[in-house]
Amino acid sequence: MSLAVVFSRAQVGVQAPQVTVEVHLANGLPRFSIVGLAETAVKESKDRVRGALLTSRFEFPARRITVNLAPADLPKEGGRFDLPIAVGILAASHQIPTDKLDGLEFLGELALTGDLRPVRAVLTAAIACQRARRGLIIASGNAREVALIKQVKAFPAGHLLEVTAHLNGTAPLREMKASSSGTDAPVSNLDLKEVKGQAFAKRALEVAAAGGHSLLMIGPPGTGKSMLAARLAGLLPKLTDDEAIETAAIRSLMHN
Repeated sequence: MSLAVVFSRAQVGVQAPQVTVEVHLANGLPRFSIVGLAETAVKESKDRVRGALLTSRFEFPARRITVNLAPADLPKEGGRFDLPIAVGILAASHQIPTDKLDGLEFLGELALTGDLRPVRAVLTAAIACQRARRGLIIASGNAREVALIKQVKAFPAGHLLEVTAHLNGTAPLREMKASSSGTDAPVSNLDLKEVKGQAFAKRALEVAAAGGHSLLMIGPPGTGKSMLAARLAGLLPKLTDDEAIETAAIRSLMHN
């Protein structure tokens, strides 16, 4: 009987609660089950993980494999748990050491070739990981996004073999450097004075910008909504680092 514990992060709105991935190997007829309120994409990870391990020349244990994603009442979705599940299976089967797992968190979808694919909303996970004082191993495709966080200890990897080499100590991953200009918002060259007429609408934009109010534009096509909205940024002050990161975190929920 073998047990391994790996840490990861779920996505719930703009929050990234911790998920403990517990992998248990037991004797009996071979079976692979995932529990812990996992949706379809998470349950399908067992096929991706199996393919990635075999392609990477690891042994896939012919035993009863149970993966528990705790807490059990927290919804889990997407392919973000592929990497921590694979690492947990390798650790439980004693194919990699477990001494570094407590200080790391893992996020990434696995291809059948073992390549790591980026996942959504990794920025919120990086912020939570920084607060938990753990390192974060991510796909190389997420490196640019995570570089916005200045103090996060992140290690981008392109393949499962790179992750296992890091855990084995044979080829440590290079720690990512934070972007020096990652939170600098582009300067808008659009000026509200370029809009002729629309006095009432321009006044509404100025009031909303000055008071930090919400703004909803309603009207038929061609009345100038997009033109006015594009010039709203010119009325707002420059974002602080924290505000820029919060804005980027919300945007990352919609983009890979």
